[in-house]
Amino acid sequence: MKSNVFRTMLIVLGTISVLGVVALVLVMNIKESEADGERSIDEMVEASLVTDEITTDLENGDFVRISFQVVTDSKEALEELEKRDFQMQNILLKELAVMNTEDFKSGLADLEEKLKVKLNELMKEGQVTDVYTIDKVLQ
Repeated sequence: MKSNVFRTMLIVLGTISVLGVVALVLVMNIKESEADGERSIDEMVEASLVTDEITTDLENGDFVRISFQVVTDSKEALEELEKRDFQMQNILLKELAVMNTEDFKSGLADLEEKLKVKLNELMKEGQVTDVYTIDKVLQ
């Protein structure tokens, strides 16, 4: 009699444990897939800002004209970014002022990443997720 009760209790505990592990794995995978999930292009466009074209000189005296598409994670972040447009232009001017022609030609990805990081340091509502160079002219 005691062995039957003990065996039944072990089976019930084992079943609950297995179900708990399966549920935990499912919940963790769902959260990861939501976090890693790609946003649709429409969502990205709705939460992005195209900067005005900026013309400035590089460290070696060459001139550059450049503009970016800055993608945020929400409409609230976009609204804040629009208000911080002057700060974004200031960051760009400072970063471009220390670049030479070769840095500019080969280092656009670095410039985009620096802009993203520095803007995120300023942001209070949401964050910048991506920065894309959409126009550039080197003279």
